[in-house]
Amino acid sequence: MSEPNGVMMQYFHWYIEPDGNLWNELANNAKDLAEAGITSLWLPPAYKGSAGGYDVGYSVYDLYDLGEFDQKGSVRTKYGTKDEYIQAIKTAKEAGIRVYADVVFNHMMGGDEAEEVEATPMSHDNRHEQIDENRTVKVWTHFKFPGRQGKYSDMEWHWWHFDAVDHDENDPSYDAVYLFKGKSFDENVDLEKGAFDYLMGCDLDMESDEVRNALKEWGTWYTDTTQVDGFRFDAVKHVRAGFFPHWLQHCRYQAGRRLFAVGEYWSYEIEALHHFIEVTEGDVHLFDAPLHYNFSEASKAGGDYDLTTIFDNTLVKEQPALAVTLVDNHDSQPLQSLESVVEPWFKPLAYALILLRQDGYPCIFYADYYGAHYKDTGNDGGEYEIWLDSHKWLIDKFLYARSTYAFGDQYDYFDHPSTIGWTRLGTEANPGGMAVVLTNGGDGHKWMEVGRANCVYYDITEHIQEPVTTNDEGWAEFSCQAGSVSVWVPKE
Repeated sequence: MSEPNGVMMQYFHWYIEPDGNLWNELANNAKDLAEAGITSLWLPPAYKGSAGGYDVGYSVYDLYDLGEFDQKGSVRTKYGTKDEYIQAIKTAKEAGIRVYADVVFNHMMGGDEAEEVEATPMSHDNRHEQIDENRTVKVWTHFKFPGRQGKYSDMEWHWWHFDAVDHDENDPSYDAVYLFKGKSFDENVDLEKGAFDYLMGCDLDMESDEVRNALKEWGTWYTDTTQVDGFRFDAVKHVRAGFFPHWLQHCRYQAGRRLFAVGEYWSYEIEALHHFIEVTEGDVHLFDAPLHYNFSEASKAGGDYDLTTIFDNTLVKEQPALAVTLVDNHDSQPLQSLESVVEPWFKPLAYALILLRQDGYPCIFYADYYGAHYKDTGNDGGEYEIWLDSHKWLIDKFLYARSTYAFGDQYDYFDHPSTIGWTRLGTEANPGGMAVVLTNGGDGHKWMEVGRANCVYYDITEHIQEPVTTNDEGWAEFSCQAGSVSVWVPKE
């Protein structure tokens, strides 16, 4: 992030309609997003997944097919065609928005032919525990990409490019992770399940020179083809951490420019995030999953949650320069496998906490901005219909405040468990200052300093209609309604 007060937006959610229209929608919205204060966009995986035009993109089939070839039942991806993708990126960049591509280096799925290989059945719960004798398994590990016919790359993938799968055609009901003969799980991964290298599908063998070189060649092609400004790395806790900075440095060298990177290390153990940052030497930002978890807990606990602890054990508190802060994402949204809901009443408070403070690189979620409606099966097997409210009006207000007044020294008033606040004093170039106060209890108020004497401030959220005037020393009592947030800025 190089722009002051930059804001990222995750421009998709899991249940976006598979109508092939997202890239065109982005091209139409790019100018409005830039004017609202969005400075970068994280776009979903753009390459063909195993479910073709219905695939969200995380079931990787062909990294080189960006919606160009008739494979897996469609030419386009869920989001559109290659030409539409390239045009959307170009339009966003012309509007002044950086574009980050979603990259999955953990696994591939949807192989074209099955192969036989010797393997050892290992436990799903402990990757170090062998649960049965070695056996010959029949696995879908031959990727031929018949629709592409060798264009861009003539490499076909075989079982030796992977280290494990979790399905054997010879015994489909047997539940195990099959570790291929001569292979081993990476150790420089998250320690959950012993060594959480294997996640799903055909797990890429990052010990293989051929695999690493193939991914580097693809990175060069992809960066040159799309002209993206950076990457969001999926599932980094399942991949040998040292791979990412090497791949990133290769792509930067080939592109001749700086490329941003953020990783999804979805763990609430802050020490695990610190370890990844240490191994990657701070070259890859991380999403602040522990902060999201705090938001989720606070939203469910209501007035029983101590707001003075909202940043405890978070990345933005302990390593703010590398923290990408978020409220929700496609994995945490309702009915997803990692569902950890931030209740609707708390989302305005959460967005104030990431957008209006000096630390962190905030990321807005598409479904929170535009709203969403979808149906799916829950983890309990029941069928559910979900409506997610749009918070666009309020988020736009926060974006205006961020780009106009969120400058200068920050003074925190985290001195009450139910009501907290902070101020920004402004700078010579961006004067005026700003005061934010929020509560999870009854009506709240804070006596705070904004550094501007005898100045009238108003609440841009319009929750409170009466303006406030600071005293001769630049102090005033700023308030908010019960269970709400108010943002006070100078009345011009």
